Amino acid sequence: MVKLQKKQVKIISVLIALVFVGSVVALALTQSGSGLASAASSNVGVVDYNQVMSQHPKVQSASSEMQTAVQDAQKEFETKSANMSDQEKRDYYQQTQQRLQQKNQELMEPITKSVEESVKKVAEQKGLSVVLEKGAVVYGGTDITQDVIKQVSK
Repeated sequence: MVKLQKKQVKIISVLIALVFVGSVVALALTQSGSGLASAASSNVGVVDYNQVMSQHPKVQSASSEMQTAVQDAQKEFETKSANMSDQEKRDYYQQTQQRLQQKNQELMEPITKSVEESVKKVAEQKGLSVVLEKGAVVYGGTDITQDVIKQVSK
């Protein structure tokens, strides 16, 4: 019975030592990390991509072109799938969806590149080394959304 208690004491001592070492390491990491975070927060920008994209001058034309493509694809699907089996309809539907996704990507890619270039220009002008999506930031950062919208509109 005495051996069992000594073993328990050793286990508890080891656990206490591990908790102590772990807390010292955690304290060291938080202290070193806070210095880095405060130094970096002064050159971090945030941008609301949804707002920038919605106000991009080319989005309206791309959206209307995409709507036309969807309507055309829907009409084409209805006429061509009339005499198809269920499996053929599913396959054709998937092909149609892939074509529409590719069309959407082709229409949005130049807009996205334009926004990214504008974000980069504004960040360089303001001396920002990092720009994050506004929704991902809880606190801090310089909001450059309006500056990016102005840059995109040029």
